[in-house]
Amino acid sequence: MPIKVHDKTFDIYLSEAEIQQRVKEIAETINKEYQGKRPLIIAILNGSFMFAADLFKHLTIDTEISFIKLASYKGMKSTGNVVTSIGLDAELYGKDVIIIEDIVDTGKTLYNFLPKLKDHHPASLKIAALLHKPEATKFPLTLDYVGFSIPDKFVIGYGLDYDGRGRNLKEIYQVV
Repeated sequence: MPIKVHDKTFDIYLSEAEIQQRVKEIAETINKEYQGKRPLIIAILNGSFMFAADLFKHLTIDTEISFIKLASYKGMKSTGNVVTSIGLDAELYGKDVIIIEDIVDTGKTLYNFLPKLKDHHPASLKIAALLHKPEATKFPLTLDYVGFSIPDKFVIGYGLDYDGRGRNLKEIYQVV
């Protein structure tokens, strides 16, 4: 059933069950790869908060989580500028770091942010993205864990918003 948010209509694209199954699978992979290690999860706010929380619940390894706020969107378009609103307060030197991102489309936000993280000399740095839009990606990034590759259409729900609305939806919806 379509929903309306602001001036746009959206149809369901990924069900809650599909999302939760994929999040659990990503967590299982991370649990295996980081057995005996203690990675630091860095969740990029605002959009990744649901993905990060659900993923974190399935991690059985010893880990910690921190948050950073980066923004490059206004409405349905990227502004082209990456803004750091809340900085990272965790020590990264010598740690295994996993960045949690809600969606990678052009890749500009992460592309601009990664050198700043690498300056802190983590032991390793990997990226987990719930959604990836390969058709829209313009910046070279290695995504180590991808929930779903999706077409280059605007999506909301499960943490993703359209001008502040729609984050609370349990499913992911795609603009019609």
